[in-house]
Amino acid sequence: MEVLHKRESCTSAGQEDVCALKSVSWEFADSSWIPGVTPVISYSVSDSETRILALVPRVDKQGEDRPASVETGLADVVTLQRRRQARLSAQDEEGFFMETLSEYQWARDAAGLAPTTLDRIVKPVIEVCDFYGTVPWRLTPRDVDRYFAGPGKRGHSTIRAKLNRIDGYFAFLEQRYAGEVFRRFGAAVESPIDPFNRPRHRGDFGLRIPPSQQEMKDFFSRWRADLPQARKPMVAGRDYVMAKLAYISGVRVTELCGIQIGDVHWELGQWGRFIVNGKGARGSGPRQRQAYLFQEGRELLWWYVEEVRGLFRDDPEHPSAPLFPSERLPKSVAALNMPIAPALDQSTFRRVLKTASAHYLSGPVSHLHPHLLRHACATHNYERGMSLWEVQKVLGHDWATTTVRYLASAHSEPELVSLAASDRAAQRLVMDKGNLR
Repeated sequence: MEVLHKRESCTSAGQEDVCALKSVSWEFADSSWIPGVTPVISYSVSDSETRILALVPRVDKQGEDRPASVETGLADVVTLQRRRQARLSAQDEEGFFMETLSEYQWARDAAGLAPTTLDRIVKPVIEVCDFYGTVPWRLTPRDVDRYFAGPGKRGHSTIRAKLNRIDGYFAFLEQRYAGEVFRRFGAAVESPIDPFNRPRHRGDFGLRIPPSQQEMKDFFSRWRADLPQARKPMVAGRDYVMAKLAYISGVRVTELCGIQIGDVHWELGQWGRFIVNGKGARGSGPRQRQAYLFQEGRELLWWYVEEVRGLFRDDPEHPSAPLFPSERLPKSVAALNMPIAPALDQSTFRRVLKTASAHYLSGPVSHLHPHLLRHACATHNYERGMSLWEVQKVLGHDWATTTVRYLASAHSEPELVSLAASDRAAQRLVMDKGNLR
């Protein structure tokens, strides 16, 4: 069968629209003709699922069936995409959305991001989509603006971080799945973060002023005195040790909660050290480093391991057991009967520290958070005479300029330092008997 078609008009806005084809000539050789039915041939057939061959009765202008005959006439052509669309539903879009989230995490995992970071980069996307009950490619800039200006409004830095993560996910989606999303769901992938709502980070100019050395000493003394009266002594002891160890060693909250029993090395250095998964930079992932216990931290941690750690339900001698476990086991975890318990969550430690500072901290600074303990560690060690390079080593910074920002509130007396330098120079002259060489 040979069919010659001439395209006259098309009102298509998509693949469902009907195109009219003018039949120029029909020549059938040894083909059976079905009376009252006109063969309908679509303009183009890409695959068997998008367009199907249909037979429709020919109808004349008066609405009566025209007898079948081989003659030039207008063929009624219908292009159908019913079969595939019948299978697509909201669950299909939701499932495809979840697949893209998983592949985005796999891609960032291959790039070297930490497991905790992989979890954080997709949470804002899920948060906004759950609020509107839709998938990302249906979001508009107006939707994002309304959410973060209303129910999702948080601090400036928090909103900036969430918007940047949403934009990063859409960059992945546009690069890898824009064509497939358009073909399957008819939606164009475009980031809802545009030049008007895109956040700009102009620097952190807030001054974090930690409590004084005496205020921190009184804070931990009052907290330690109340431990025997606590409703859960082992939990109170764990929280106290975590806070004071963060102040002594200057570790971050993510590093503190991730310490395992096998990470503590009592034999290193003069008082022992412990290994932490430090902060990554430029996609390198966590960088392990050694944190310092010092004499006070060694005595404190030894007391905790001997008197408190064994009271929790897991195996305290397992090398992979967390140093600071959670006392609450989810039913799914308890059913596994594993020898180790999950580590204490960072948000839980922040709440504990906030509550403790409200009860035991006095002075102009009334609220403590984990990063302020890190600032207090740097400031107080510098005030005690530790050099800038040594403070940098304690905090685990690569650049001394980063450490300097932690010392913005350090009390220093340039005149006294100048007098001390002069005294040291005079002593060297006396020891060298006036020899300046």
